[in-house]
Amino acid sequence: MLCNASLRSIGVRVGNIGQIRDFGRNLNLQLRNSLSLSRDFRSTLRMMVDNGSNSEPGAVVDVLPEKEKVDDGGYVNGGLKSEDGRLSCGYSSFRGKRATMEDCYDVKMSKIDGQTVCMFGIFDGHGGSRAAEYLKEHLFENLLKHPQFMTDTKSAISEIYKKTDMDFLDSERNTYRDDGSTASTAVLVGNQLYVANVGDSRAVISKEGLAIPLSDDHKPNRTDERKRIESAGGVVMWAGTWRVGGVLAMSRAFGNRLLKQFVVAEPEIQLCSWNLDSGGK
Repeated sequence: MLCNASLRSIGVRVGNIGQIRDFGRNLNLQLRNSLSLSRDFRSTLRMMVDNGSNSEPGAVVDVLPEKEKVDDGGYVNGGLKSEDGRLSCGYSSFRGKRATMEDCYDVKMSKIDGQTVCMFGIFDGHGGSRAAEYLKEHLFENLLKHPQFMTDTKSAISEIYKKTDMDFLDSERNTYRDDGSTASTAVLVGNQLYVANVGDSRAVISKEGLAIPLSDDHKPNRTDERKRIESAGGVVMWAGTWRVGGVLAMSRAFGNRLLKQFVVAEPEIQLCSWNLDSGGK
């Protein structure tokens, strides 16, 4: 689905892209027009990304630290700004009621064929953290290695989502775990923003203060999802909420080996195309 957004104020920086949010566990990645936030937020993390000539073409810059300080309430946040000042983003994470954190987020940047590529992702784990951790480690890395990433980005995203799911299941084949995870990602290539979603995390774009959804929850009772599941021999039943096989409350996810025949990792992808130089379409 194509949406044309007129974003006159953002230049090339990622502004007003809004939030990729897991509404279930208050984990969100905010892509903001500027870092005009609290002093505490600004002081948490300010990382400058080197986009100069010393960087190898296609080299990935992981802009998140390996470890972050978490306060007594289990809350962590931070932000970064690119060296040229054209891109800024912020992120925050809160564990919620779980005994351990099962969710991950990731931000990466690269420069390929003279174009800046920015990748932002939220991975909401369930049944454990391993699936979300695997996506953080491999999903964007795999995407950048796809030979058609720059020429056919949408197809590359779809293929890599499914391949990464198969790779994860293969890596877990000798374990007794059955972790799963959603994935909600935004990939900015030049002036094209690709938002891909698997599961019930949500992506929203903010335009002139108006929130516009860029994803549709993959719930078992969604008419097309229920038809797909039942056609594959599965069942959708009520168990406190609608669930696949009475177990999983979402109809698409990474992992979930025991339900894999019905719970796929095929993403739905939306494209926002902006003419940034002329102020949008």
